[in-house]
Amino acid sequence: MIRSLRTLLASAPLLSAALFFPAQAHAADTLGDALARLAPSADPKVIGLAVQASECAQTQGGTPSDRLAVIDYSKPSSEPRLWVFDTVKRKLLFQELVAHGKNSGDANATRFSNAPESLASSIGLFRTSDTYMGKNGYSLRLTGLEPGVNDQALARAIVIHGAAYVNEAMAKVAGRIGRSWGCPAVRTAIAHQLIDALKGGQMVFSYYPDKRWLASSGYLKCTNGQLAHVEANTIARAGG
Repeated sequence: MIRSLRTLLASAPLLSAALFFPAQAHAADTLGDALARLAPSADPKVIGLAVQASECAQTQGGTPSDRLAVIDYSKPSSEPRLWVFDTVKRKLLFQELVAHGKNSGDANATRFSNAPESLASSIGLFRTSDTYMGKNGYSLRLTGLEPGVNDQALARAIVIHGAAYVNEAMAKVAGRIGRSWGCPAVRTAIAHQLIDALKGGQMVFSYYPDKRWLASSGYLKCTNGQLAHVEANTIARAGG
C-alpha cells in the first residue's frame, strides 16, 4: 500500500506535464506556427515568410493590419494556393484557387514581372487599397511595396477580382484554371466576401522561390530602417 502510494506520488509530476505542456506549447506558438497549423495544405515555410514580411512592414512604421493573404505560386493553379487569415483571432477565413497571369506560365507559374503590359503576375508584399466596380465586377486594388519587384501594381491595374475561369471543374478537366492578365483572380462565388475581408490596408504576400528576391527583399530581412519610408513613398507615388 505504501509502495503504491509512493509510486503514484512519483508519477504525479509526469502526469501534470502530460496534461499541461501541450497547452503551454500551443500558447507559446509564433503567429507563423499558429497559421500554418490552420492551413495544413500550405507550406509552413511560406506562411512563416509571409508573417515575417507582414510583421516587418508594421514594425517599421507601416499601418497596422489584422488580415493576411498568402499566395503560393510554387503550387499549380489546379490546387488551392490562396489562404486568408485573421491574424488577431488566428483564424483561417479562406482557402481558395487563385489565377496567375497568362505570361507567367500554363498550369504552373514560373515567370514574374513588374513591367506594364507584361500580362504576368508579380511576387512580393502588397498592401490592399480601395475597392471599385470595374469590367470584372467588384475589385480590390493592390499597392506593391517592393521597389523593382511589384511597385507598378497600381499602374498595371493588378487587382483581386472574381473570374468565371477560376473554378474547380476546369481544374479537374484541364489540369489548370484559366489565367488572368496578371491579377490574382478568384472564384466569383466568394470574390465579394473575400475582397471585403481584405480591403482597406491589409497585407497580401505572393510567394515564389525566386532566389534573387528571397535574398534581396527588405521585408524578408527586415534590417532596413527605411522600409516605412519606402512604403509611404510607394503609396504616395501611386496616389494612394
